[in-house]
Amino acid sequence: MGLNCGIVGLPNVGKSTIFKALTAAPAEAANYPFCTIEPNVGIVNVSDERLNKITGLVKPQKTVPTIIEFVDIAGLVKGASKGEGLGNQFLGHIRQVNAIVHVIRCFDDDNVVHVHGKIDPVDDITTINYELALADLEVVEKKLQGLPKVLKSQNKDIQKLAKVQQPILERLKDHLEKGERAFSLGLSDDDQEAIKDLNLITLKPVLYLCNVDEDSAVDGNEYTKLVQKHAEEEGSQAIIVCGKLESEISLLETEEEKTEFLEAAGIEQSGLEILTKTAYDLLGLRTYFTAGEKEVRAWTFKAGSKAPQAAGVIHTDFERGFIKAEVFHCDDLFELGSEQKVKEAGKLRIEGKEYEVKDGDVVHFRFNV
Repeated sequence: MGLNCGIVGLPNVGKSTIFKALTAAPAEAANYPFCTIEPNVGIVNVSDERLNKITGLVKPQKTVPTIIEFVDIAGLVKGASKGEGLGNQFLGHIRQVNAIVHVIRCFDDDNVVHVHGKIDPVDDITTINYELALADLEVVEKKLQGLPKVLKSQNKDIQKLAKVQQPILERLKDHLEKGERAFSLGLSDDDQEAIKDLNLITLKPVLYLCNVDEDSAVDGNEYTKLVQKHAEEEGSQAIIVCGKLESEISLLETEEEKTEFLEAAGIEQSGLEILTKTAYDLLGLRTYFTAGEKEVRAWTFKAGSKAPQAAGVIHTDFERGFIKAEVFHCDDLFELGSEQKVKEAGKLRIEGKEYEVKDGDVVHFRFNV
């Protein structure tokens, strides 16, 4: 399944630096606004120690991790929703992603200009959120303007949907006019389903990434505290990453060198490893595994999926012709050492269509089409 996050923020906050370190893909970075016009795209493996442990026990011919796609989108400015700084083009790119990683500048550096001339992370957040809200407001207003005609449609299904959408759109209009994100309106799952065709930017989950200097890489600073407080108040998450350090780490060739570098910097875990894991969880995603001699692979599925839907992640035929699932948890494999011993211990189960797949399950699907 396609998973992607858009990396957004004001110009010169370190988006492209973070992106380059994250993906080891080329991204143009310069000390002036709008050096990035077309979005850069990079694929990142989601680090999962469980996958490594399963590989060590099963010893397959190859191992395939699950992935997230990150899209580096050019810096937004005040007036972006009205086209300032090529804003309309950039906002179009943001509509295509599943979640937003909002990079916030949390460092002082006289050599790197701030587009507003001052370091104020909460003000930066407000600027971006306001422009995104205005962009969504335009979409909502356009939809509302067309509703009278749709409500007269001879197609009863279309007419019914329009009646459901109208009060939701009116609530959204009032909310977005205040510069508030649609996410904070608390729409129900049914409400969100009714307006999903609008693909609202501010309805997407947000992860705030505090880009700090080297001295603040471990404990953060006064700027990061402000961002974390803001994120907590709106029900979002915030993490701390030093883009400069991560860029240096990305140039190292071996895992041993990277580990030594992190230890020397007093960092337990790469900020970018935390980012990939947090972004993965942000989207409400989980992982199950398939394991055999040819391949051990991690598969991404939505939390709460039943066995047939989880099987459909591999191939639609698996879902369509689902018969049963042979399941055990990876923890049982780690404890007992082999699939054979898992079977002997009675830990392998046969599950049907109503089984809700768990994070960390090792599954073999039986199907027939």
